[in-house]
Amino acid sequence: MAALYKFAGLPDYRELREPLLAFCCEQGVRGTLLLAEEGINGTIAGSRSAVDAVLARLRADPRLADLEHKESLHEAPPFLRMKVKLKREIVTMGVPRVDPRHTVGTYVEPGDWNALVDDPEVLLIDTRNDYEIGIGTFRGAVDPGTRTFREFPAWVKKNLDPAKHRKVAMFCTGGIRCEKATGYLLEEGFEAVFHLRGGILRYLEEVPAEESAWEGECFVFDERVAVNHELERGSYEQCFACRRPLSAEDRAAPTYEPAVSCPHCYDSLDASRRARFAERRRQAALARARGERHIGATPRRRSA
Repeated sequence: MAALYKFAGLPDYRELREPLLAFCCEQGVRGTLLLAEEGINGTIAGSRSAVDAVLARLRADPRLADLEHKESLHEAPPFLRMKVKLKREIVTMGVPRVDPRHTVGTYVEPGDWNALVDDPEVLLIDTRNDYEIGIGTFRGAVDPGTRTFREFPAWVKKNLDPAKHRKVAMFCTGGIRCEKATGYLLEEGFEAVFHLRGGILRYLEEVPAEESAWEGECFVFDERVAVNHELERGSYEQCFACRRPLSAEDRAAPTYEPAVSCPHCYDSLDASRRARFAERRRQAALARARGERHIGATPRRRSA
């Protein structure tokens, strides 16, 4: 499986969709790719040769020649189909003037990250969503309490001041959200803005656990739900109803019912929705008994 993104000028992104979708399907690759005028973002999975072929096709476009990606190995296909979607933004902030292609903060390599964030003058901000931060983050990081990345600009306006916060460092899972966030802060008048190149996942890959400032697990947007510092599958599962990561304590709660509800969403689900989810679980079990994969058995992943 390969996760990728690149901010690049793609004014013809609409015309790119069908040929790219056809090529991915020909290779037997599945997953989701988002195309927008500002670039590409997504995750795909397939055989080694198939994923390499798609990456090579993307990098053959001079605008995507330096496209970076991160890989993980999976025993079973994590996606059911291939989708290429057209979007206004490859990661939704909702502030059209922000363009990381032209305005972006200073990249910090994983090996240099600890020294930066240990500086008492640096304000460290986690740009991910609340449910992600709840299972792990960097020591001393500020949690904005946002449910979606779209809420981040409003939080900045309410809580940050360029005159007071002279140095700001930000991070996210793979780098795309914090990269866009740096562009926004620079547009708002902040001067010294930094972000972690490659995000948390590259940091966990390159920084030894004994030297790490990371605490907990890292939420990921695939069937693993979360990974530990060794990038192995962590201890969390995911609620089918609300998509939140669930700890062992959550799964022991009386309001947890596999594929139906969890402590985070039980009170928001009426009887009809719980009954519908229970029927979906039953149909998935029947499909497994027939040796088939039920199309509704895999939770739809939240977007970053």
